[in-house]
Amino acid sequence: MTRFVLRRLLQSVVVLLGVTLVVFLLLQLVPGDPVRVALGTRFDQQTYDALRERSGLDRPLVAQYASYVGHALTGDLGVSFRSGQPVTTIVLERLPATLSLAVTAVLLALLVAFPLGVLSAVRSGSALDHAARVFSQFGVSVPDFWMGIMGILLFAGVLGWLPPSGYVALTEDPAGWASHVLLPAAAVGLVTASILTRFIRSSVLEVLSEDYVRTAEAKGLRSRIVVVRHVLRNALIPVVTVVAVQLASLIGGVIVIEVLFAWPGVGRLTYDAVQARDYPVLQGAVLFVAALFLLMNLLVDVLYARLDPRIGVR
Repeated sequence: MTRFVLRRLLQSVVVLLGVTLVVFLLLQLVPGDPVRVALGTRFDQQTYDALRERSGLDRPLVAQYASYVGHALTGDLGVSFRSGQPVTTIVLERLPATLSLAVTAVLLALLVAFPLGVLSAVRSGSALDHAARVFSQFGVSVPDFWMGIMGILLFAGVLGWLPPSGYVALTEDPAGWASHVLLPAAAVGLVTASILTRFIRSSVLEVLSEDYVRTAEAKGLRSRIVVVRHVLRNALIPVVTVVAVQLASLIGGVIVIEVLFAWPGVGRLTYDAVQARDYPVLQGAVLFVAALFLLMNLLVDVLYARLDPRIGVR
C-alpha cells in the first residue's frame, strides 16, 4: 500500500507539472496586458517597468515558467497583481467556502440519490422506478444555474425563507452559514443527485442479477437482508468513484453558482482573476483544484482496496 501511494503521488506531481505548463501557455494567448490592468489608467513608465520586472514578465517565457515551477515546489505561487498578497494565502482563504459548498451539495445529493436509486432498482418497473428515471432525466437536462435562479425567485423572492446571496463562515455562525448555503448547495446538489441516481440504480441492478444474490434469495433470506448484506456492499464500489469525481468536479466547477450567489470561493476567485488578468491568482487557483482532483482519485483507489480486497493495489 505504501509503495502504491508513493507511486501515485509521483504520478500526481507529473500531472501537476503538465497542468502548470498548459495553463501557463494558455495564459500567453489571452489578450491584454495584466500589468496595465493592475495599474489602472494612470501610471508612469517607471512604475510600469518596475511592476513588470518584479512580476518577472520582462524575462523570456522559458525563464518565467522555470521560475514559477521552482517557486511552486516550495509552496510559493507568486503574488497577486491586484492586491499584492501571496497567491497561496488568497486561495487558502477562499478554499473553505468552496469546500463547504461542494461537500454540502454532495451530501444533499446522496440523501436524495442513494435511497431513490436503490429503491428504483429493487422495484424495477414500478411507478417509483419510472418517477426516479423522470427525475434523473430532468436533473441531467437542466443546468444548475437555472436551478439557482428559480430557487432565488421562489425561496428568497416569493416566500422570503432564505437569503438570495452572501456568505457566512461556518465557524462564526453555523445557523447563518446553513441558511446561506442551502440554496446554492441545493441548486448544485439536485443536478448531482440526478446523475448519482442513475448510476446507483444501474449499479444495484447489475449486482441484483449476480448468481450469489439469487443463491441468497433461494436460501430463503429476506429481500431486505439480501440487499443490505450482499447487494449494497458490492454496488458501492463503482458508486464511490462517481461520488468522488462529482465532489472533485464541484470543487473546480461551481464558478457560475458562486458568481450567482456571491459565494466567495475558489470559483468566484478564478472568475475575478480572469476579469482582472491576474495571472498568478488564476494559475494558483487552477493548480489547487487540480491537486484536489488528484487527491480525490488517490483516495478512491485506496477505498477500492478497502471495500473489496480482491481488487488489490497494483
